[in-house]
Amino acid sequence: MTDKVIVLGGGIVGLSCAFEAAGRGYKVTVVETGKPGGQASGAAAGMLAPYSENTEQPDAFFRLCLDSLRRYPQWLEEIEEASGRRIERIPSGSLNIVYHEADLSPLRTRLLWQNRFGAEAEIVEGSRLRELEPLLSPNVEAALYCPRESHVYAPDLVSALEDACRSRGVHIADHCGAVTDVRLTSAPGVTVSTEARGDIAGDRLVVCTGAWTGALGRWFGLHFPVHPIRGQICAYELPVGVVRHMVFSPQAYWTSKGNGTLVCGASEDVAGFDTAVTEKGIGRLVRSGPKAFPFLADKPLIHRWAGLRPATRDGWPLLGQLAEAPHVVIAAGHYRNGILLSPATGASVADLLDGKADRTELAPFSPGRFTLALAGGLPV
Repeated sequence: MTDKVIVLGGGIVGLSCAFEAAGRGYKVTVVETGKPGGQASGAAAGMLAPYSENTEQPDAFFRLCLDSLRRYPQWLEEIEEASGRRIERIPSGSLNIVYHEADLSPLRTRLLWQNRFGAEAEIVEGSRLRELEPLLSPNVEAALYCPRESHVYAPDLVSALEDACRSRGVHIADHCGAVTDVRLTSAPGVTVSTEARGDIAGDRLVVCTGAWTGALGRWFGLHFPVHPIRGQICAYELPVGVVRHMVFSPQAYWTSKGNGTLVCGASEDVAGFDTAVTEKGIGRLVRSGPKAFPFLADKPLIHRWAGLRPATRDGWPLLGQLAEAPHVVIAAGHYRNGILLSPATGASVADLLDGKADRTELAPFSPGRFTLALAGGLPV
């Protein structure tokens, strides 16, 4: 008999888990309160940049991000085949720029350890830097160039992934409204109660509820300190190729999309579940632009938006089974890396469902780690 898996949450992480589980033969239902991909996933800039996002050391989180980057080409092929749609992935590489010679030392430190993990990075200055990115300000002293990083257009990826899930037989129950109850049984089994669609029953549960995960802990007797961080983003109209790489500065990042826009992000603030765009947040991004790219000084914005990033207290996702209810898997709290981590998360969740997961590799991301810390009186 085929197990019925309920995936709670229809963002890119939930859809990735559903896609992989269905590919392994499970009967999957995605339960989404609103529209699939309607929260952080659709608002993301879509950067696949584990080297730029992890600058300190090759810890377990960096290794998870790198593993997911390496899975991306095959994963996209599978989605394209299942959905019949093409997904834009631009292998642009990245430039992490600095404005002062004194800031070169941290870049050199990063270069040493990241190149041991396949970054193929180099420090670029002078004419070499201007050859790579001609419109950078002359005040930019140097950059760490990493050719292995890339980016995708997140809204199209999420839409194609939804189609791919349906192609594999996934039932997507959207616009379910709020989850009012989660009941576990000893069968094992689970029933999820929703405002608009009533009860949905299954054998296994995968929780992929992003920034809303913190509210679910009460049903499992656990502490899930996942909270929303509002990320505000804006875009300029700009032909493809004018800005050639993903460019990261200490204040912002810029990435050129195939639809003729230059995306700039992302200011962050704590505003609960408010996704309103503010002049203060967007203003920070607009002011940072001319410092890196002088041509942006008089460039009008054509779009501005915000999304909620699901952050944990240590910045690492919750990924694993519940000790007291192993038929429940948590995959949430991916913060800035939901798009990047989707292939590895989907594979890990499916391995957990199959009973084949490497528990040593997943141990640092245990969903119970904050509950254990509270019980032991440790700071969380």
